[in-house]
Amino acid sequence: MHVIVGAGPVGSTTARLLAARGERVRVITRRGTGPAEPGIELVAADATDAARLSELTAGATALYNCANPQYHRWLTDWPPLADALLRAAERSGAVLVIAGNLYGYGPVTAPIDEHTPLAATHPKLRLRARMWEDALALHRAGRIRVTEARASDYLGFQANSTLGDYVLARTVKGSTAFTWGDLDAPHSWTAIPDVARTLAAISGDERAWGRAWLVPTPPAISVRGAAARANELIGAPAPKISRIPYPVLWGMGLFSPIVKELRATYYQFAAPFSLDSSLTERTFGLAPTPLDETLAQTAARYRDA
Repeated sequence: MHVIVGAGPVGSTTARLLAARGERVRVITRRGTGPAEPGIELVAADATDAARLSELTAGATALYNCANPQYHRWLTDWPPLADALLRAAERSGAVLVIAGNLYGYGPVTAPIDEHTPLAATHPKLRLRARMWEDALALHRAGRIRVTEARASDYLGFQANSTLGDYVLARTVKGSTAFTWGDLDAPHSWTAIPDVARTLAAISGDERAWGRAWLVPTPPAISVRGAAARANELIGAPAPKISRIPYPVLWGMGLFSPIVKELRATYYQFAAPFSLDSSLTERTFGLAPTPLDETLAQTAARYRDA
C-alpha cells in the first residue's frame, strides 16, 4: 500500500499514477478529498496527529509527503506535520518520500544540481532545508528510510503556478498578464506528471534513499518566452505581459498575506533560476515531458476554462 498525504496537483497525480500501476493507494486529507477513482481510498484525517497517521500507514510500502500548507502559514503549519510524518515513517517502516522544492537552496548564481548546498537563510526557506536535514539525520541513524524529489515552479493547469495562474490564464485569452521579476530571465518549470513519476520511481529504488533528487525538468525558458510559445502552440495572438515593479509588489503585500510572502522568493524571478536534473534522468531512466507538450496542454486548458 502507498499512503499519500495531500490531494493537491502532485498528490492527486501521484495517486492516479500508482493506482494505474495496480498499487493500492490511500490518500489522506483533512476533509477526505482527492481523486475518487478505482484503487484509491480517500480518508479524512488530521495528518499532524502522529498516532492516527501511524495507524493509517501501518503496513505501507511508502508514505508520501505531498502536503502544501499555504505559504504564509509555513512556519506554523509545517513543523507539526513534518514531525508527524517522521514518526509515522519510523513506526510503520514505510519509506518516507517527500515532494520537495528548491526553496532550501536560497539565491543561486548557477543552475542547481546535486552539488548545490542548501544555503537559504530566510526563515521560511530555511524551514524546508531543515525539514530535509531532520529526516536525513533519522535516516543516517537507521530509524527511517527517506528520499526527496525537488521540483522547480510547477507548470500545469491550476497547479499553483506563477506561469500558469498569473500569466497563461490571461494571455491565452488575449488579456494582459501582470507578473513580477525579469520577464526575460531563463527559469525552470517542472511538469506535474514528472514530479509524480519521480516520486514513484524513488519510492521503491534503494539507490534513491538517503538523498534528494531533482525532478526531470526541460531546459529553462523565460516567462515571456514561455507565454509566447504557449500562444503560438494553440494558435493565439502574441501575448501581452506587463511587469509589476518591485515597490508596487511590496506595497500590495501590505493588503495580501500571500503577495507579501512573494518578497521571500522574488530572487527566483529577478535573475536566471534553473536546475540541472541530468543525474536523476541517468540514474532512473527518466526524462522530462517536452516543454511544448506541457505548454500546449496547459494553454489549451486555460483557454477553454
